[in-house]
Amino acid sequence: MPTVLQVGPYSFIFFSSDRGEPAHIHVKRDRQIAKFWLSPVTLEKNRGFKDYELNKIAEIVEENQDILLEAWHDYFSS
Repeated sequence: MPTVLQVGPYSFIFFSSDRGEPAHIHVKRDRQIAKFWLSPVTLEKNRGFKDYELNKIAEIVEENQDILLEAWHDYFSS
């Protein structure tokens, strides 16, 4: 479960079992977790985040989309 990016309290991670799915990122804070598709950036799943926080996280994902996509391809192409 590599952490690709850390922004404030948010950890942006992949799971090795994500191979075979379209590019996406999981975002964790405490016991909350959300999953965002990376192209285009859209929320796939949410467990525990409030709407205002999801909007903030979506902005972070969009701002870092290129970095996250590159990390995805680097991790899963090996």
